[in-house]
Amino acid sequence: QVRLVESGGGSVQAGDSLRLSCAAFGHTFALSTTAWFRQVSGKEREFVAGMDLTGTKTKYADWDQDRFIISRNNVENIVYLEVNTLKPEDTAVYYCAVDRDPDVDIIDTVEWPYDYWGQGTQVTVSS
Repeated sequence: QVRLVESGGGSVQAGDSLRLSCAAFGHTFALSTTAWFRQVSGKEREFVAGMDLTGTKTKYADWDQDRFIISRNNVENIVYLEVNTLKPEDTAVYYCAVDRDPDVDIIDTVEWPYDYWGQGTQVTVSS
Protein backbone atom coordinates (compact mmCIF):
# COMPACT_ATOMS: atom_id res chain seq x y z
CA GLN A 1 0.00 0.00 0.00
CA VAL A 2 1.31 3.39 -0.97
CA ARG A 3 1.59 6.05 1.66
CA LEU A 4 2.94 9.56 1.29
CA VAL A 5 3.96 11.58 4.32
CA GLU A 6 4.66 15.29 4.13
CA SER A 7 6.63 17.22 6.72
CA GLY A 8 8.47 20.48 7.15
CA GLY A 9 5.58 22.88 7.45
CA GLY A 10 5.21 25.35 10.26
CA SER A 11 4.65 28.95 11.23
CA VAL A 12 7.12 31.39 9.73
CA GLN A 13 7.56 35.07 9.00
CA ALA A 14 7.17 36.68 5.62
CA GLY A 15 10.45 36.53 3.75
CA ASP A 16 11.52 33.24 5.31
CA SER A 17 12.13 30.04 3.41
CA LEU A 18 10.97 26.50 4.06
CA ARG A 19 11.79 23.10 2.67
CA LEU A 20 8.92 20.68 2.67
CA SER A 21 9.56 16.95 2.42
CA CYS A 22 7.48 14.10 1.08
CA ALA A 23 8.50 10.56 1.98
CA ALA A 24 6.99 7.58 0.21
CA PHE A 25 6.27 4.16 1.61
CA GLY A 26 5.43 1.35 -0.76
CA HIS A 27 6.37 3.46 -3.74
CA THR A 28 9.45 4.69 -5.54
CA PHE A 29 9.29 8.26 -6.77
CA ALA A 30 11.51 7.45 -9.72
CA LEU A 31 8.67 5.39 -11.17
CA SER A 32 6.12 8.17 -11.30
CA THR A 33 5.40 11.83 -11.79
CA THR A 34 5.35 13.66 -8.48
CA ALA A 35 3.69 16.96 -7.75
CA TRP A 36 3.07 19.41 -4.98
CA PHE A 37 -0.30 21.07 -4.63
CA ARG A 38 -1.58 23.47 -2.03
CA GLN A 39 -4.94 24.44 -0.68
CA VAL A 40 -5.65 27.82 0.82
CA SER A 41 -8.52 27.81 3.28
CA GLY A 42 -11.79 28.28 1.43
CA LYS A 43 -10.24 27.77 -2.00
CA GLU A 44 -9.69 24.85 -4.33
CA ARG A 45 -6.46 22.89 -4.29
CA GLU A 46 -3.97 24.23 -6.84
CA PHE A 47 -0.86 22.92 -8.54
CA VAL A 48 2.45 24.30 -7.32
CA ALA A 49 5.23 22.21 -8.86
CA GLY A 50 5.85 18.85 -10.46
CA MET A 51 8.67 16.56 -11.53
CA ASP A 52 8.61 13.76 -14.09
CA LEU A 53 9.74 10.21 -13.35
CA THR A 54 13.22 10.78 -14.75
CA GLY A 55 13.76 13.68 -12.42
CA THR A 56 15.04 15.81 -15.27
CA LYS A 57 11.89 17.72 -16.12
CA THR A 58 10.09 20.09 -13.79
CA LYS A 59 7.07 22.32 -14.10
CA TYR A 60 5.87 25.18 -11.95
CA ALA A 61 2.61 27.00 -11.53
CA ASP A 62 1.99 29.79 -14.02
CA TRP A 63 1.32 32.19 -11.15
CA ASP A 64 4.81 31.80 -9.68
CA GLN A 65 7.78 30.43 -11.59
CA ASP A 66 10.48 31.79 -9.31
CA ARG A 67 10.01 31.01 -5.62
CA PHE A 68 9.43 27.27 -5.67
CA ILE A 69 11.96 24.53 -6.32
CA ILE A 70 11.04 20.86 -6.53
CA SER A 71 13.78 18.29 -6.14
CA ARG A 72 14.21 14.62 -5.39
CA ASN A 73 16.63 12.45 -3.47
CA ASN A 74 16.52 9.04 -5.13
CA VAL A 75 18.64 7.34 -2.47
CA GLU A 76 16.35 8.38 0.36
CA ASN A 77 13.23 8.36 -1.85
CA ILE A 78 12.13 11.82 -0.75
CA VAL A 79 10.76 14.66 -2.81
CA TYR A 80 11.27 18.21 -1.60
CA LEU A 81 9.59 21.52 -2.21
CA GLU A 82 11.66 24.54 -1.35
CA VAL A 83 9.65 27.71 -0.94
CA ASN A 84 11.55 30.96 -0.82
CA THR A 85 10.57 34.48 0.15
CA LEU A 86 7.36 33.30 1.75
CA LYS A 87 4.35 35.58 1.67
CA PRO A 88 1.23 35.57 3.83
CA GLU A 89 -0.74 34.41 0.79
CA ASP A 90 1.36 31.24 0.75
CA THR A 91 -0.44 30.15 3.90
CA ALA A 92 -1.98 26.83 2.94
CA VAL A 93 -1.87 23.09 3.40
CA TYR A 94 0.72 21.65 1.04
CA TYR A 95 0.22 18.18 -0.39
CA CYS A 96 2.41 15.86 -2.40
CA ALA A 97 0.91 13.45 -4.88
CA VAL A 98 2.06 10.80 -7.33
CA ASP A 99 0.81 9.73 -10.73
CA ARG A 100 1.92 6.13 -11.14
CA ASP A 101 0.93 5.94 -14.79
CA PRO A 102 2.11 9.24 -16.22
CA ASP A 103 2.06 10.21 -19.85
CA VAL A 104 5.54 10.58 -21.26
CA ASP A 105 6.86 14.13 -21.00
CA ILE A 106 3.67 15.42 -19.38
CA ILE A 107 3.42 16.78 -15.86
CA ASP A 108 -0.25 17.24 -15.14
CA THR A 109 -1.34 20.32 -13.26
CA VAL A 110 -4.80 19.03 -12.39
CA GLU A 111 -5.65 16.66 -9.56
CA TRP A 112 -7.33 13.73 -11.21
CA PRO A 113 -4.29 11.95 -12.72
CA TYR A 114 -2.64 11.67 -9.33
CA ASP A 115 -3.37 8.37 -7.63
CA TYR A 116 -2.00 8.89 -4.16
CA TRP A 117 -1.91 11.89 -1.88
CA GLY A 118 -0.34 12.66 1.41
CA GLN A 119 -2.20 14.10 4.37
CA GLY A 120 -0.67 17.53 3.87
CA THR A 121 1.53 19.82 5.91
CA GLN A 122 0.37 23.23 7.09
CA VAL A 123 2.40 26.31 6.25
CA THR A 124 1.41 29.54 7.97
CA VAL A 125 3.12 32.78 7.03
CA SER A 126 2.67 35.89 9.13
CA SER A 127 3.48 39.41 8.04
